[in-house]
Amino acid sequence: MAWIYLIIAGAGEVIGVMGINQVNQNKSIGSFCTLVGGFLLSFIFLSIAMEKLPMSTAYAVWTGMGTVGSALLGMFVFGESKDWRRILFISMILCAAVGLKLIS
Repeated sequence: MAWIYLIIAGAGEVIGVMGINQVNQNKSIGSFCTLVGGFLLSFIFLSIAMEKLPMSTAYAVWTGMGTVGSALLGMFVFGESKDWRRILFISMILCAAVGLKLIS
């Protein structure tokens, strides 16, 4: 169950980063709510996940999910570059997170 909480925390991280981008584009109550709500969700579920998972693994996987999710969101929603090198390094981050799961 801790891994499910960690996945929810990673999704909240991506929502929070999306909120940062929205605040930069349009300073509205909705964009601030997305920012605060996403990070609040993220930190709450990360905290719950860390009750069962080692801190180093939970934090590394959480930041990896946030990084990969934010990069993919940028590429597919906000029109950022889809260069093969970006995709290569994103996949390396993803492989490292899966590797940590396999050895935990």
